[in-house]
Amino acid sequence: MGSPSSASIRQNNLLFLIFIMIFFFYYIPDKISLCSNQSSVNPSVIPYKISSSISSLETLKLDGYFSFDDMDYAAKDFGNMYHVLPSAVLHPKSVSDISNTIKHIFKMGSTSQLTVAARGHSHSLQGQAQAHQGGELWINILQETLKYGLAPKSWTDYLHLTVGGTLSNAGISGQAFKHGPQINNIYQLEVVTGKGEVVTCSEKQNVELFYGVLGGLGQFGIITRARISLEPAPKKVKWIRALYDEFSKFSNDQEHLISKNSFDYIEGLVIINRTGLLNNWRSSFNPKEPLQASQFISEGKILYCLEIAKYFNPNESDVMSQETESLLSELSYIPSTLFLSEVSYVEFLDRVHQSEIKLRAKDNSNGPILIYPVNKSKWDNRTSLVTPEEDTFYLVAFLSSAMPSSTGRDGLFHILAQNKRILGFCSSASLGAKQYLPHYSTQEEWQAHFGPKWEVFVARKSTYDPMAILAPGQRIFRRNNLHMMLASRSRLISGKES
Repeated sequence: MGSPSSASIRQNNLLFLIFIMIFFFYYIPDKISLCSNQSSVNPSVIPYKISSSISSLETLKLDGYFSFDDMDYAAKDFGNMYHVLPSAVLHPKSVSDISNTIKHIFKMGSTSQLTVAARGHSHSLQGQAQAHQGGELWINILQETLKYGLAPKSWTDYLHLTVGGTLSNAGISGQAFKHGPQINNIYQLEVVTGKGEVVTCSEKQNVELFYGVLGGLGQFGIITRARISLEPAPKKVKWIRALYDEFSKFSNDQEHLISKNSFDYIEGLVIINRTGLLNNWRSSFNPKEPLQASQFISEGKILYCLEIAKYFNPNESDVMSQETESLLSELSYIPSTLFLSEVSYVEFLDRVHQSEIKLRAKDNSNGPILIYPVNKSKWDNRTSLVTPEEDTFYLVAFLSSAMPSSTGRDGLFHILAQNKRILGFCSSASLGAKQYLPHYSTQEEWQAHFGPKWEVFVARKSTYDPMAILAPGQRIFRRNNLHMMLASRSRLISGKES
């Protein structure tokens, strides 16, 4: 696809992109081993019908190619908890490769148990699918749009994720209070459905598919193109951190800031018993009050960090400084903990990737706990994404990583048990919390997750992927069982009506 002209891209203030991914074809067993080094699917014992279905893939005429051997790398994802060996891997070179393959599997009907997972760069956490490479990353989108002085409005904190992956979930960062998640900033999609049909959709064309795919966990189609809303890209960022020792003051200030046209980015995190916290900040930030900052003690305390940013261009520096000073004067942070920095726009947006590199080098399991509010008015309820009911709700993210082979507090099973206790508390306290990047093991749990949207979700699935071929790793629907569920649901409805 050729690069758009500068005049064209500025006039339309959006970008049209194509994404080519790697796809994995699975026969999913009923049980998947957790944290096993052994594959859950052994190619030597695949049933005859499955083996026949796989061999039929070799008859397809493609621009790309299939591989059937040496696929151990494809049995893992970023979470490294679920290991499932695919039966085949498609390396497509065109959208028609994807369409023809899915159409071929769809036409097999109930004689096949093959499913298809589009795996981007394998940043799923719970075995939703596994991948080695593929899909366009947001960091690449940023670098391309900056050539025209433009950038997407809404971001994820981590730019080394695929566009199709975040649009299938939501795409949330500190800009969400202002622009909504990434799925609210899309004008048009090209999607390959579970029938193998290539469909262009938008808020005016094939509307149900458009809103279904956005936040739809890959259940209704595979995104191959996206038209993304852009805005003029700033050159610089004023990046600010400050600490609170009272949660009420911290949350009140966050909610105050998102209620007005204040900063361009607002997040927060919880810091527990961190030694030499402010000294560590000095490598990237400058203290407003150096002497007082050097005397601040963070050990043994639970602290709350407000992280905010304001975008600007060099010729706007004086105005930006005045506006920032005025906004900061309205807040109740601990004065000695105010730290400031000025960085390039790209450096700020790619900050998490740089932190990841440092953490990997240290082999550290203590990731941050993020907590920040967003305005529900900025989220489009027509998408498949579900949110809490409140007008202002909080994103809370426990970003820990397990140490290999550890059986202690930094081990996988301890962290998973802790996550389960947190979710159990949210449920028993009726907080109305919703999982982001949701993972459930039963359809009843999925139904509870989607709530009033479940009926629409099932209807969209039956329309766009009636054989439940796509995204099997989510474990929402089982291959060839969707029609049975719909038939049962139809009988239930008929019985109620009669």
